Amino acid sequence: MAIPWRVLAGRVPTWLRDHDPGLAATRRAARTALVMPALFALCSQVLDSSTMATYAAFGSFSMLLLVEFTGPMVQRLRAHVGLAVAWAVLICLGTLVARTTWLAVTVMVLVGFLVLFSGVVSSVLAGATTALLLAFILPVTSPAPPAQLPDRLAGAGLAAAAAMLAISLLWPRPAADPLSAPAARVCRAAAAQLRTDASWLAGGSDAPTTRQCEVTAGLAATAAADLRTAFDATLYRPTGLSSGSRALVRLVDELTWLSAIVADSGPPLEDRRDCDADAHAVRRAAATALDEAADMLDAPRNAPDALRAALVNLRKAMDGMELRATHRLPVHEPKPGTESEVRAFIETLDLSFRAQELGFATLQIAGNVDLAAAAERRSWPEQLLGTEPGALTQPLAAAVERAAAHLEPRSVWLHNSLRGALGLGIAVALADLTSVQHSFWVLLGTLSVLRSNALNTGQNALRALGGTLVGSLIGTGLLQLIGHHSTVLWFLLPVAVLVAGIAPAAISFAAGQAAFTVTLVILFNIGQDPDWHIVLLRIEDIALGCAVSVLVGLFFWPRGAAAAVDRALSAAYTESARYLADAVEYAASRCSIGCVPTDAPVEAGRRAAAAARRLDDAFRSYLAERGAKPVRLSDMTTLVTGIVGLRLASDAVLGLWQRNGGEEGERRIEPDRSEARLTLLDTVGRVADWYRDLAAGLGRHTPVPVPLSRDADEEARLVHSLRRDLRDDDGHATATAVRIIWTADHLNAARRLQPSLAAAAKPSDPV
Repeated sequence: MAIPWRVLAGRVPTWLRDHDPGLAATRRAARTALVMPALFALCSQVLDSSTMATYAAFGSFSMLLLVEFTGPMVQRLRAHVGLAVAWAVLICLGTLVARTTWLAVTVMVLVGFLVLFSGVVSSVLAGATTALLLAFILPVTSPAPPAQLPDRLAGAGLAAAAAMLAISLLWPRPAADPLSAPAARVCRAAAAQLRTDASWLAGGSDAPTTRQCEVTAGLAATAAADLRTAFDATLYRPTGLSSGSRALVRLVDELTWLSAIVADSGPPLEDRRDCDADAHAVRRAAATALDEAADMLDAPRNAPDALRAALVNLRKAMDGMELRATHRLPVHEPKPGTESEVRAFIETLDLSFRAQELGFATLQIAGNVDLAAAAERRSWPEQLLGTEPGALTQPLAAAVERAAAHLEPRSVWLHNSLRGALGLGIAVALADLTSVQHSFWVLLGTLSVLRSNALNTGQNALRALGGTLVGSLIGTGLLQLIGHHSTVLWFLLPVAVLVAGIAPAAISFAAGQAAFTVTLVILFNIGQDPDWHIVLLRIEDIALGCAVSVLVGLFFWPRGAAAAVDRALSAAYTESARYLADAVEYAASRCSIGCVPTDAPVEAGRRAAAAARRLDDAFRSYLAERGAKPVRLSDMTTLVTGIVGLRLASDAVLGLWQRNGGEEGERRIEPDRSEARLTLLDTVGRVADWYRDLAAGLGRHTPVPVPLSRDADEEARLVHSLRRDLRDDDGHATATAVRIIWTADHLNAARRLQPSLAAAAKPSDPV
């Protein structure tokens, strides 16, 4: 029974929304289906230039279907202007070198590497990689005299102008950042949990129930997981060179850390602790700041006064808590040296430490939200000129720093760039040596199936060949049905482009390849007698390109993304452990006036951040790689996010002592804190050594170390060494002593990560 037209018309949009979230692929395909045939008709039929028609068609296909920039419209238009300029440069370069084989191969390798590797500094460049490579592949595989260069540039220029008009007027993409909404939900959920927990601890007739505390905690955990999923689901790390985009990406790590702190510092629901009014005040101030940060994420162009006022209140609450923490001592003084005395001092400062840790995380988060919003509020000239609001480093410096972090043998991005560039160079050489008629498609086949390892490349090669074969059969059938009525092809071209744009996202890679093949068959037969022999050449070209991809993948990276993730994890834990050790050494050097303070471990922090970025790239390749995973995704995610906790805990120690590193106003007689310093250094040595052993185990696939247990004797030594600081004749403690104990608490927090990391690092069945 035939499906009624109205029913079919209702089902198609539903199917598209289910298979194409946000209709992103449909939007790109619809624009291209309108613009590409129109430009092709204008250049071939009106201007009578086949060269212009070819470059206008592939230029519009590339700029509208293969790339979609995000952000405000002015930012997208600026990116398209840059893409158009790059196309002009690459077309000129490709035309000049195309007629000399060795020069064409050499320049293809260099251009391929630079284009592929440049994606490491910005998701804008990473997302435009294929479009940029096509700008060089098209002329370098079509040798022609320089006299054709004006027509080539004119065709590409028409495509660029039409693309900018299309993205502005034809179904414009929403300007919302993909991370803003889930980040705002995490901020609000964490704020709700903080208020609920604080109200429960305070007690009273209107206090929430334990069930309400559990519900808010569950909602906060779910929001944090959703944010991480949205971040990991992007093919490229979603960051640009601007301060705003960099700040938004830092939010993901910081909100992950905040969620762990909030979950870990929740109240024990079986009983209420003694109320710490100062700690609860910090929690409520942090909740207010998080709510204001969420509002700013939702509406970045609003005035930031409310957020900044909330941050001022949070800082005041934290300063007051730290000051009054020096006066908070156990009511009952046990016998000196007993375990109960140690526990009393530690537990007395525990709530304030949790609040200090939470406040530091909130200040970091709110500061990045404020910076991102300031970038959104820039005037049009400021955005056009790239003026950065409050940037510590300008875009060029940030780009150099990010690229330098990947110029080392363990970088997945470096591996991919080298493999892709050499694969394209080999394809150019083979296409010339074998005299393949359409060498452009050899390179396109190579580019379309190069993946993270040889096995996956082979799978994509089979799908590409299968899709090409199916598309060729469909194209042959169409040509046979049409016969000499080539005018029909003009009506089929927009439909073919529309399907070619939607199919890869909504159906499969093979379906997209088939639809793309049909589009090319139609394009090459418009205006001439239909010739089905073109499909045989297309299969030959793609087969050669796929063979190049498989060989290059086997040679350069036979082990795939899993091995790269293991190496990146090992390097990230090694660098983060070094950063933690250096941060605590800096803290120990600030304990007394007589100590010679060490320099802040800024360089160690940069190395740890660079290793974390390399890990992020390797993890994305691991997620994108098809097939069975040697490690469960949940375990791999735990290991990756463990880096976040370790590195940001180091940031917290460093911030604690950079903000309050002196002894002014504490007391005239300098207490001896040498034993406290040695205890801190001994503790961080053991914690850092554990993480280094974990790194070695991950890199060599050897057993991981047993997690460290809490050392009561070590805590007792620390409290004993600070006895004079913790209780003087006036019954007061010094601020430095409190910071020493809080530093030990940060080390304890790093230790508490170890059981979950050790469990995740144990071998598991592939999934």
